Amino acid sequence: MAEQKKKRLLLHMCCAPCAAPSIERALQEEYEVTLYFCNSNISPFEEYQKRLQESRRLADILNIIIEEDEYDHACWLEKVSGLEQEPEKGLRCEVCFDFSLQRTSELCRRHQLDCFATTLTLSPHKVSRIIFEIGSRYPNFVPIDFKKRGGFQRSIELSKQHDIYRQNYCGCEFSLRDSLEHR
Repeated sequence: MAEQKKKRLLLHMCCAPCAAPSIERALQEEYEVTLYFCNSNISPFEEYQKRLQESRRLADILNIIIEEDEYDHACWLEKVSGLEQEPEKGLRCEVCFDFSLQRTSELCRRHQLDCFATTLTLSPHKVSRIIFEIGSRYPNFVPIDFKKRGGFQRSIELSKQHDIYRQNYCGCEFSLRDSLEHR
């Protein structure tokens, strides 16, 4: 019997803590994983650099290829213009998800990979159903809910195990503002 070829998955990653258990699960589900760090939403730039460095370090630890999108915060701000006062989980987040998933879909197509998914579904602060609805607009999106099967708890465990920096806000200046208001 011929061995089945693994599907090549482009995994959009928001950060290393969310990526670690998502990679683990994708590998268990027989995917060949390539990471994609696509996060023009992250602000300030120093925070972006910190998260990117941790993502590179995780990729090295796990021996996984990582692709990096160009950081274009001005373009992202243009996309969410007028939505600055939206609450977390609101319309601004949906536009942000679409921004990253569209770029991920394009890279998936350019590299001729089989499919793509996102680690965004690992966060208990994100609504997976909405991410799936947005992802379904693009060909070859795979709706994997990484928070299922204890994904978030595994994120905490792997972050401790690999000494991974865990941020305290989603990424954009608006989520930072909201997190500071709720302290």
